[in-house]
Amino acid sequence: MNGPISLKRGYRTGALPLGNSFAGLPPTFFTRLMPTPLPAPYLVGASASAAQLIGLAPGEFATREFIETFTGNRTPENAVPVAAVYSGHQFGVWAGQLGDGRAILLGEVPDCSDSGNIWQELQLKGAGLTPYSRMGDGRAVLRSSIREFLCSEAMHGLGIPTSRALCVTGSDQYVMRETPETAAVLTRMAPTFVRFGSFEHWFYNDKMEELRALADYVIDRFYPILRTADNPYQALLQEVTQRSAHLMAHWQSVGFMHGVMNTDNMSILGLTLDYGPFGFMEAFDPQHICNHTDRQGRYSYRMQPQMAEWNCYALGQALLPLIGSVEATRAALEPFQAHYLARLDILLHAKLGLVSTQPSDQLLFDAMFGLMEANHVDFTLFFRLLCDLQLDGDGQAASLRDLFIDRAAFDAWATQYRSRLRQENSSDLQRRLAMQTVNPKYVLRNYLAQVAIEKAQNKDFSEVAKLLAILEKPFDEQPEHAAYAELPPDWASQLEVSCSS
Repeated sequence: MNGPISLKRGYRTGALPLGNSFAGLPPTFFTRLMPTPLPAPYLVGASASAAQLIGLAPGEFATREFIETFTGNRTPENAVPVAAVYSGHQFGVWAGQLGDGRAILLGEVPDCSDSGNIWQELQLKGAGLTPYSRMGDGRAVLRSSIREFLCSEAMHGLGIPTSRALCVTGSDQYVMRETPETAAVLTRMAPTFVRFGSFEHWFYNDKMEELRALADYVIDRFYPILRTADNPYQALLQEVTQRSAHLMAHWQSVGFMHGVMNTDNMSILGLTLDYGPFGFMEAFDPQHICNHTDRQGRYSYRMQPQMAEWNCYALGQALLPLIGSVEATRAALEPFQAHYLARLDILLHAKLGLVSTQPSDQLLFDAMFGLMEANHVDFTLFFRLLCDLQLDGDGQAASLRDLFIDRAAFDAWATQYRSRLRQENSSDLQRRLAMQTVNPKYVLRNYLAQVAIEKAQNKDFSEVAKLLAILEKPFDEQPEHAAYAELPPDWASQLEVSCSS
């Protein structure tokens, strides 16, 4: 998009000021094509918060133009729809060419928020066949689309870097997965959907001009300050490494598990991208695998930081010809663990209401997680109830204590924790208020998503809207929705999610 950025608010759907800077790259980067229409689409859910981000008028959700446009049935005149090519490592194995097999980029619009982003790309996921669909049908299903819609907005509510989701539309048209399911289209938003695998594609195809063009595009568009660095390409790798390390710390701090951390699912901006078989930790188990097709546990909760670092090294390999030396590439990558551990340390101190740092704090954290693992304690409930623990009197900690089978072991740890709090003259009230701003009461548990999906499959979208409203304010008490913060029912343990989710 050329010219000044318009920050006008209240756009009609057909008047969104769409540009497409990605389409200004050489034609080998993408294929221009139109979305494939779906018959009789209907609105399943929409995020007013995401709409506000791009200045879309609040009343647009009710219009036919909105539904048709974000299903792919009607394309704005100024749109330049494209599907991007990329490659990647999947479960550690080079998979070769991949690409947008079911996603079509409509274009980008100015970001109307004060987030620091200048643009938001609008991408239709499930909009039909592309040259990169391989054996797929180019469609998304209602089940997975609702999951990504809700989790994208839930992660934003938690303050974790993520792509956003504008809306989900559905259709009665069936597509085949393990069983027949109805099709849907998810409109997701991010400043860019360029990923680690976008760079790997050109490196492994020995296309150095294209590799440089992509790196220059990303730097100039999203990291312009890096252009003044002695080695801008090394600076790019260093910045992405730090952002990825920080993202892992945020994931671990809320018990989020992505499930498929392939290099083609890693954002060059350090965003949570491509929600599939994700999950939020319930009974704490560092070895937990949320993706039942991940037989080796490569992407288990415990392994996520290590796998993100592995992916950064894969990106470093792809950028090596531009950076110029192995030593400079390693220098950009080596701080990953330091960045991760430093950010996680900050987050854990905040989660426990500690305002100072002491050398023995890691022992306190390790003992806490060991105790949680031994007692299969619910991750989210533990930290939320910990907010209410007081320096004196065990009565106020009864609900927290009841999460543990070995209550004596919890009492021993709580004694150590209280002693640590007294060392910094902690105030119960101030600590509780501070802890409640970082320890969510509500997360998108798989069973909650499943309930919303099953109702939506019967054309009842009320639970999708209700969950969205709850998850937009995960740190608020919301006493009218307290049931959504309770331990999951027994049947929830039977739920499985996979790469098709």
